[in-house]
Amino acid sequence: MIEMKVAGIAIDAVSRNPIVLLRDTLERRALPIWIGEAEAKAIISALDGRPLERPMTHDLMLNFLDAWGITVERIVVHALKNSTFYAVITVSQGDIKKEIDARPSDAIAIAVRAKCPIWVMEEVILEASIPVDQDADEAERRAFREFLSKLTPEELVKKSGLESN
Repeated sequence: MIEMKVAGIAIDAVSRNPIVLLRDTLERRALPIWIGEAEAKAIISALDGRPLERPMTHDLMLNFLDAWGITVERIVVHALKNSTFYAVITVSQGDIKKEIDARPSDAIAIAVRAKCPIWVMEEVILEASIPVDQDADEAERRAFREFLSKLTPEELVKKSGLESN
């Protein structure tokens, strides 16, 4: 899993639908997730950090959880099937942990309010992310190729721990 942060909300130029953009902590990969207008507003209001006069739906949800002593631990975007992302919200109450199925947009709106981590499974990143820093990616690949080119078979065996005594 890769930890991500909300980089912001954008509007798709073609469909005019909002997109929440997640970015990894190294700022090398971005994951765009198309969301609804209500969820975009909920995420933006949480990012702004300005208190609202009345609780919105995601605030209400957190108020319920808090009233029952339940903590939001993290959210995980764990799958992408037929262009639809899937997420879970992990909550805990004492030693009891539960995963609750959620749309990523709602999970992200809750995570931003609860100030909990947002994780994305590597398979989802590989399938749907876009590179942010292509120069850093290429530099990393060059460094790895250079490392491999200088590695002798004996050193490989030694580093792998497969060396027989």
